[in-house]
Amino acid sequence: MNRDLLSIRDLGADDLRWILDEAGRLKKLRMKGVPHPLLAGKSLGMVFEKSSTRTRVSFEVGMYELGGHALFLNPRDLQLGRGEEIRDTARVLSRYVHGVMIRAYRHTTLEEYARYSKVPIINGLSDREHPCQVLADLLTLRERFGSLDGIRVAWVGDGNNVCHSLILSAALTGIRVAVATPRGYRPDPGIVAAAQEEGGKVTLTTDPVRAVKDADAVYTDVWVSMGEEEARAKRLRAFQGYAITQELLSSAADRAIVLHCLPAHRGEEITDEVLEGSASAVWDQAENRLHAQKALLVRLLGSTSQKKR
Repeated sequence: MNRDLLSIRDLGADDLRWILDEAGRLKKLRMKGVPHPLLAGKSLGMVFEKSSTRTRVSFEVGMYELGGHALFLNPRDLQLGRGEEIRDTARVLSRYVHGVMIRAYRHTTLEEYARYSKVPIINGLSDREHPCQVLADLLTLRERFGSLDGIRVAWVGDGNNVCHSLILSAALTGIRVAVATPRGYRPDPGIVAAAQEEGGKVTLTTDPVRAVKDADAVYTDVWVSMGEEEARAKRLRAFQGYAITQELLSSAADRAIVLHCLPAHRGEEITDEVLEGSASAVWDQAENRLHAQKALLVRLLGSTSQKKR
């Protein structure tokens, strides 16, 4: 795989399979209370332009359980907040830590860090992609269905960063992705084209029922993301009819599960009944952020012998 994880496309199929296998192994060790300090002596810098619950806690706890150390870095508290250029911060952090996870407003910020960093850069979220979230999603799907090949995933709502990473993962995994969005909120056509050119099975529609029909998993996200609050009223109008309700879920396969990357706005993109219902895999999905990211950290920061295991 590439040195950095800026996009899910930075992984090859073998890399992804290794990460999911390792995530499952580390999850079992944790459940048994078996220590696994695979990154003893390693440090991870964590730069948060955007607030976070799952990303911060999962990476920080993950590094601790791997025997390493994580540093929370708020740009307002760094010299970045006083005008230091990203390239200068990237060069300095490279001399202190073994990797940097960044949760940024703009994907170009991550690309600039990666350009000047000598250590791996991990995309903890950008406006373009959220690959760490999708690693957890794929782990959850594999746990529930045994295999990813041929699994049908329906995405209903906004064609956003998580949707982009899910679409791009189709070419790596064999999952089939159907995306239902209002016309003005479709995923980036370049991302869809890239996935399809690499063999990904991706379809677009404006009809949620069509997307959800016979799906094995139904996935949604908030309609108003951080930084989009001014457009809230407009977005809520545009997404009427795109909520995951029990009625919509009835069009999916009998064994279908529900996914949501959280935080959820109950009563908007998903009903409380569905989120708390028997089909919900949301809490397992959230937990799997920890296990998938631990495996990713081992892959990027671990020794050669660990990566070959």
